[in-house]
Amino acid sequence: MTRTEDAPGPVPTSVLVGLLLDAGAVRFGEFTLASGEKSDVYIDVKRAWTDPARLATLGRALAARAGDAERLAGMELGAVPLVVATALRTGRPMVVLRKAPKEHGTRLPFEGEIPAGARVLLIEDVSTTGGSTLRSVEIVRGAGGRVDRAIVVVDREAGARERLAAAGVRLEPLVTISELRGARR
Repeated sequence: MTRTEDAPGPVPTSVLVGLLLDAGAVRFGEFTLASGEKSDVYIDVKRAWTDPARLATLGRALAARAGDAERLAGMELGAVPLVVATALRTGRPMVVLRKAPKEHGTRLPFEGEIPAGARVLLIEDVSTTGGSTLRSVEIVRGAGGRVDRAIVVVDREAGARERLAAAGVRLEPLVTISELRGARR
């Protein structure tokens, strides 16, 4: 039998939903998010990507949607393993974006290369309002790269899609919060 992470073709949404739920990456209850907002669902994709088999499956799902991107990029910490897994699967170079530039050395806001005009695919773990993704867009565009797509493991459906569209970026979720609520175990 073929392991899920090695199977050819796209990963069904139902498999991804099960993977996140089984990993404990989705918790239901009362939570305060980083934004200060209250939510009945807490999503921590790191609980899924810390397991190699689950990370491989997420990498396969992301790689299947990489399209014509010449570079893959993601913000530290949550997106880095996802970008690495996708890069290993696609063979495409990656860029790690910093939340804040280093205070020494080159002081660049990223590690890796972004050639002028390169098509860069942003990868995120969770989107809520799209603020961190917009910061990623600014970094890549500021370095001369082109960004028109971002793939996120879970879209909380709290405005990120619309906010990114206004910046010319299409948000493509692997899973939505509605799908996770619908599959609640």
